[in-house]
Amino acid sequence: MRLPKLPLGDLADRVSEQLASKLTGRDDDPAPSATTAPPALPVRPPHEPKRVVLLGGTSDIGLALVRRLGLDRSLDVVLAGRPGPRLSEAVAALAAEGHRVRPVPLDAHQQSTWSPALAEAFGSRGVAAGVPVGPVDVVVLALGVLPDGKRSWQDPAAAADLVQVNTVAPVALAAEAAQRLKTQRGGTLVVLSSAAAVRARSTDFAYGASKAGLDAFVSGLREAVRGDGVRVVVVRPGFVRTRMTAGRSAWLATTKEAVADLTAQGLELERDVVWAPPGAQAVTEVLRWVPPRLLRRLRL
Repeated sequence: MRLPKLPLGDLADRVSEQLASKLTGRDDDPAPSATTAPPALPVRPPHEPKRVVLLGGTSDIGLALVRRLGLDRSLDVVLAGRPGPRLSEAVAALAAEGHRVRPVPLDAHQQSTWSPALAEAFGSRGVAAGVPVGPVDVVVLALGVLPDGKRSWQDPAAAADLVQVNTVAPVALAAEAAQRLKTQRGGTLVVLSSAAAVRARSTDFAYGASKAGLDAFVSGLREAVRGDGVRVVVVRPGFVRTRMTAGRSAWLATTKEAVADLTAQGLELERDVVWAPPGAQAVTEVLRWVPPRLLRRLRL
């Protein structure tokens, strides 16, 4: 499309050409200069991530999952946890394996660290050395403690501390992480819950109750943000042999590596819930319907 020239000389010609460009969608502006920053990369699939944030940076299961996700690629990892030797060791170990790792302070007992930790973890988007840096692909939430069964309900302070670490802090972090993923228009939040959240043993019912609160919250959160391109995956391990469970034993015990493998498979298959081992789901469902009188005799 070309507008007729107006009898006003060269100025009228230039105005006519610009109007024609706007009407036809043609853009005659010069190309952006070489100094223009390239656009940010899109969110990657959770089973092929580039940027991973681990909330609970010293968690054995969480670290095993990070390693599994970076099995055949180098990751940009943020380990958010309580500063100290264990966090430093985790950073050094992942860096030695070829990943780019940085620690961020996060303490479940200090609410003032929660939001700043997420802000720092998500805040490095942009361009580094001329290379576009994508958004956070996967957030792994792996905060939790497993205290002494009796003390966790006989000592009010211990009970409050259990709920603080296993429920209050993870719920707040999950809520903010989901909003940040929503803002960047995609991403996956993986939350480590427990089979005990569905049916706790009588010997650790306080732990199960604390996990049940988190499990119920993130299960609802999953549906609330599903339409925003954000996935929330709940992982329910049974008894896992880690530092946290040292000195304890249980039937159907599994390893952190097995939990990580099953979680990675679940991410690729787009599952909402991952049980580890798979048999834990069947056992849990059976125990839900066992009469309390029988459970007392079994001393589970």
